Amino acid sequence: MAQELTILGLESSCDDTGAAVVRMAGGRGDILSNVVLGQDHLHAAFGGVVPEIAARAHAEKMDLAVEAALAQAGLTLKGIDGIAVTAGPGLIGGVLAGVMCAKGLSAATGKPLIGVNHLAGHALTPRLTDGLSFPYLMLLVSGGHCLFLQVDGPNDFIRLGGTIDDAPGEAFDKVARLLGLPQPGGPAVEACAKGITPTIRLPRPLLDRPGCDMSFSGLKTAALRARDAIVAQHGGLPLAVRADLCSSFQAAVGDVLAEKSRRALAMADFTAFAVAGGVAANAALRSALANVAKDAGVPFVAPPLALCTDNAAMIAWAGGERLAAGDIDDLTLAARPRWPLDARAAPMLGSGKRGAKA
Repeated sequence: MAQELTILGLESSCDDTGAAVVRMAGGRGDILSNVVLGQDHLHAAFGGVVPEIAARAHAEKMDLAVEAALAQAGLTLKGIDGIAVTAGPGLIGGVLAGVMCAKGLSAATGKPLIGVNHLAGHALTPRLTDGLSFPYLMLLVSGGHCLFLQVDGPNDFIRLGGTIDDAPGEAFDKVARLLGLPQPGGPAVEACAKGITPTIRLPRPLLDRPGCDMSFSGLKTAALRARDAIVAQHGGLPLAVRADLCSSFQAAVGDVLAEKSRRALAMADFTAFAVAGGVAANAALRSALANVAKDAGVPFVAPPLALCTDNAAMIAWAGGERLAAGDIDDLTLAARPRWPLDARAAPMLGSGKRGAKA
């Protein structure tokens, strides 16, 4: 990447409205600004993200996020070389809000428009933060996705395995809900489990089968049954036992991810093992995965916590990689609720009129 590029990125795939400015030069990135306007307070009463509320909030806040990102970067739109935006996958109302804002900015300024796959943003984050060279192994683990990817290039991903049902983040949210913990569930379960040695026996799904595919739906159900047994025994859910259940659930997820990571690392010669996505912010899971990389003799790369969750800096970087290769979109760019990274692989979670889910 010889030329210097300054990219404005927009992200609105779920419940965080993001805008960022990233400067790219010499294969590395400099984050000039990274604005994230959260919506947790809007969804708290509902126990999860409400798509219609999220879409309205994105439409109201996206221009404010862009204005703040440019101001923090000390730039105007004249100093931007391209406009990158998440074009999918995600909640379609939110994705559409971001795409329409990016189209308007592109039409008004004449700057190139680049549609970015949200998952590619996560998968390419180690290039932004650590300048990783291809090919590397990426474990993308978030609220909606869990994939092992062989990353061979900015637009070249091979899926080595993934979840056949719930993503880990989704399972964390559901377990938090059944234990009476606040949302988002991942941080709540991690906080409740901190310092607690797990003693409750929970299954490790699919470890008895070859390959790198995973399943977390049965683990979530097992946690529900364990909770019901505890309530029946104690006449309620004592705080200490709830903490044990959180720790035991977290340990089960960590064991599954660690073993499947060992198998994925054995499938090719990788320059590094990287992890990204919201669940990658979990310290216990990071530690387990770092040990796997150490045993395999490859570097372990995890982005800063602020870049684990949804953000626009990763979208700006991914868009910049496309722009540097001369790969841009026009104003016919469409918002997509589904958009698998590896189009050659058979769908894992089914397909329909809107395409493969993953």
